[in-house]
Amino acid sequence: MNLVITILIITTALSLVLAVVSFWLPQMNPDAEKLSPYECGFDPLGSARLPFSLRFFLVAILFLLFDLEIALLLPLPWGDQLDSPAGTFFWAMAVLILLTLGLIYEWIQGGLEWAE
Repeated sequence: MNLVITILIITTALSLVLAVVSFWLPQMNPDAEKLSPYECGFDPLGSARLPFSLRFFLVAILFLLFDLEIALLLPLPWGDQLDSPAGTFFWAMAVLILLTLGLIYEWIQGGLEWAE
């Protein structure tokens, strides 16, 4: 029991010493740069309304749509263990054909072109 109390006292004392040292050790010299919020390269005091590229928004939405559809098709290899694997593969191919047609349509319309 004496060893347990000794270890408890040592760990408590060490914890208190480390807490006090970490509280008093760092030099606190705040200036305007350190007190200003970091905004990932944007001017935090400027206008919050910056122009946003509509073409970038369209490409981002297309990426999300295709990414979601591909994520829905990921369990397809387990479809052969269902009662009707032919039906599962038929509907999966229908979704893939629809996605391909949508991609071709966007390509023809120029929605994937970054600059005109």
